[in-house]
Amino acid sequence: MNTLADTKKPINIKRKIVGYSIANAANDTEEKLPPTLDKKRFEMEDIRRPDQLRGSTYKVQSPVLESALYITINDILIEGDGDPYYRPFEVFINSKDMSHFQWIVALTRVMSAVFRKGGDVTFLVEELGSVFEPSGGYFKKGGKFVPSIVAEIGEVLKTHLTTLGMIKSELSPEQAAFISEKRASMDSGAESSSEYPANATLCKKCNTKAVVMSGGCDTCLSCGNSKCQ
Repeated sequence: MNTLADTKKPINIKRKIVGYSIANAANDTEEKLPPTLDKKRFEMEDIRRPDQLRGSTYKVQSPVLESALYITINDILIEGDGDPYYRPFEVFINSKDMSHFQWIVALTRVMSAVFRKGGDVTFLVEELGSVFEPSGGYFKKGGKFVPSIVAEIGEVLKTHLTTLGMIKSELSPEQAAFISEKRASMDSGAESSSEYPANATLCKKCNTKAVVMSGGCDTCLSCGNSKCQ
């Protein structure tokens, strides 16, 4: 009695093996292919860095640093069958304060490697934002709570990806109009060092001291979070 192995002819493999699966004896002629990865990922890996890239530099002033951080994110233009679009390609962080130099260089190299891999890179915003300082974080000017320097770098990345259209703005036109109306109703003409009223409380959604009572409802003047909507 002939076995399955006896009836099989040798196969000359001319391509690199990237995956395998157990053949089904009942239907062993069916071609088994490895899972397909994101096409854009392979496109990004094949792209060579041009001599010139478009970039944006953001200044970050933190109370836990002696000098400001200057975060530069360079974008590369992707041209294909559809409309051309920009996506991040590399990131650099510079500062006069050298006390954090080692981990900053390591972070920027890892982030740049993720950018060049392609695919969805927006997950970096959440990952960086979940890093907390042992000291408990700090409040920025304007009342926004920042858990760490790394989280503030994540906020810069979020801003940049929003400008590229990779992250949608959290505020709809209706929410923006709602916030403007609330701010106008709270404006008493008094001078304040903060962007929001001095009696504002911390918003649990955006970590900004911008929640005020207006019209019988707590409303965040930063992100628009409100139970009245």
